[in-house]
Amino acid sequence: MVSAHHPHFGEESVLVGNYGSGTIFFCSCNLACVFCQNYEISQLRIGSPSQVLPSKIWEGKEISLKRLAEMMIELQNLGCHNINFVTPTSQVPQIVKALAIAIEKGLKLPLVYNTNAYDSVEVLKLLDGIIDIYMPDAKYSDDKIALKYSSALYPPKFSKGKLRRAGYFEIMKAAIKEMHRQVGDLIINKGGIAVRGLLIRHLVLPNRLAGSEKILEFIAKEISKKSFVNILSQYWPAWKAREFPELNRRIMENELEEVINYARKIGLTNFIF
Repeated sequence: MVSAHHPHFGEESVLVGNYGSGTIFFCSCNLACVFCQNYEISQLRIGSPSQVLPSKIWEGKEISLKRLAEMMIELQNLGCHNINFVTPTSQVPQIVKALAIAIEKGLKLPLVYNTNAYDSVEVLKLLDGIIDIYMPDAKYSDDKIALKYSSALYPPKFSKGKLRRAGYFEIMKAAIKEMHRQVGDLIINKGGIAVRGLLIRHLVLPNRLAGSEKILEFIAKEISKKSFVNILSQYWPAWKAREFPELNRRIMENELEEVINYARKIGLTNFIF
């Protein structure tokens, strides 16, 4: 299920370059953020296309694997610097099958896995050697907050033969660790374009709701102080955020500065804002 594919110039500069990031927007999402800016793509679809909400406010359509492969080739022919899979988590098998077709047709671009980091480590391991650039969004450090604002449930997890429940923060950390194990720190070529590695995004939320300090500490201590981190400041109360008074405003300048100063304090050197 795909809503659009085109050269995208709103991504990080190391992905965009002169000719854009070749972005493919997949429909649906395994999270349901109340402030999602792309909710028409991520949350309005219900089951099959015949069951979509009225007035056709839902976006996207079902395509064949061959057509998905063709989209990749079209973006490569337009000069894009990479193929950027947005919200790929729930459609990984289809993406991999389409990649086999696209590679036969001459696809050579780096592949970007653009995700909310609510990913299964087992699936990520299967992508080892396929994905060149991982771009996870490290959203929250508090599981209760993640559940409240993004419906990040506590899936069952076995540990030492016992069943327990892991929250968003643990799942996100494990996923990003696996991503970094596969591709390492971000590598940027002489032209200023990323070719391989990990690029982490973090969206600053009002009232410290994202738990930014704990996320930055995790990156600095457990991933790498050389990690490329984009501290995002463009939060606005989209979708259902106005139903939550604590989310119903943009972030203040001092809230952003607080996060940036903390990133510097703990030794992160490759971050943008």
